[in-house]
Amino acid sequence: MKKIIVIGSGGAGKSTFSLRLGAATGIEVIHLDRLFWKPGWIETPNDEWSRIVEEALNAESWIMDGNFGGTREMRMQACDTIIFLDVPRLVCIWRVLKRWAVYRKKSRPDMAEGCAERFDWKFLDWIWNYPKKSKPTVEKLLKQFAATKNIFVLESNKAAEKFLSDIRISK
Repeated sequence: MKKIIVIGSGGAGKSTFSLRLGAATGIEVIHLDRLFWKPGWIETPNDEWSRIVEEALNAESWIMDGNFGGTREMRMQACDTIIFLDVPRLVCIWRVLKRWAVYRKKSRPDMAEGCAERFDWKFLDWIWNYPKKSKPTVEKLLKQFAATKNIFVLESNKAAEKFLSDIRISK
């Protein structure tokens, strides 16, 4: 495992898991939210975003956390390992609300500066509908890459903890 992507719904725990995986492996963590968003929640234009992701993929090793469907397949092709945090949506909603309470009016560590945490009904709606609208696409891509990538689907905190524990033991 040298090039790892961590994907899943908002609130699935991608950033926290990635940081812990990075600490266990010594591999640099790249938070895509930090690269994509500009101060004031301004999106990076698509052509520029693709270039930024391509440059990041050229590194010798990395752990990349984030969804960003427009570059997901590109990242899946470049990685050797895919970790899909398939956490129940109520857990994800709870985590997002908790994150909002903790980081309200300031940027969280995995987010770009100038992007204060905010409450967003559209984002909560996306999380709620993730199992029906986004997950099928992810599952299709996981099947597509199953023969050439290490794929781990972690469906609970317990599964994530065991995965991280196994990584530490194997080092």
